[in-house]
Amino acid sequence: MASAEGQADTAVHAFLERDEYAKLLGIKFTEVKPGRARATMTVRPDMVNGHGICHGGSIFSLADAVFGTASNAKGRTALAQFCSIAFMRPAKVGEELTAVGEETAASGQRGIYDIKVSCGDELVAVFRGHVRVIGE
Repeated sequence: MASAEGQADTAVHAFLERDEYAKLLGIKFTEVKPGRARATMTVRPDMVNGHGICHGGSIFSLADAVFGTASNAKGRTALAQFCSIAFMRPAKVGEELTAVGEETAASGQRGIYDIKVSCGDELVAVFRGHVRVIGE
């Protein structure tokens, strides 16, 4: 019989394989553990807005992908209820962004995840997401 951790690992890999939007953005996961994930994304020319800087939606999508992966890596189906993001500095074409997120609070079927998006040592954005678990 497979362990609960092994089943969760299999489920999260299947979850990532089906995430076509993350693939489209070039998001690459470098760490996935229950309640925690890390991913990178390089800002491409097709991700910039009218100001010539990375579109906030692209940065949000990177953070959201990490949020979804971290919350589902616990072997349960968790869906976003609420998310917010604060942008600290713009990102430019060619920069590699790293998003690291982890569960910071949990109670019953709810959890809160904090994700920091950075470029090297510089903070680009801070994202907070709330999930509700709807199934195992």
